[in-house]
Amino acid sequence: MTSLAERPRAVGELADELPISRPAVSQHLRVLKDAGLVTDRAVGTRRVYRLSPEGLGALRDQLDTFWQRALHGYQDIAEQPTEEKS
Repeated sequence: MTSLAERPRAVGELADELPISRPAVSQHLRVLKDAGLVTDRAVGTRRVYRLSPEGLGALRDQLDTFWQRALHGYQDIAEQPTEEKS
C-alpha cells in the first residue's frame, strides 16, 4: 500500500490503493488539510498532496503532552500509599 509518508501523491493514486471512493478520499484529504496535516498543490488538472512536517510536528507535540500528563497522573496514583486493612 502506498502512502503520503513515502512521497506526495495525487487523489486518484491514493484512491487506487484504498477501499473507499475517490470522492471519499478527497473529503478525507480536505479534513486533513483543514487540520494542517497535509498540503496540496495543483499539477495540471490534479491536486497532489503531501504531509505537512509543521502540522505533524504540532500534532506530535500535542500527543506527547497528552501522554506525559496521562503517565504522570498514573504515576501519582500508583505511588500513593495503599491503605492496609486490619
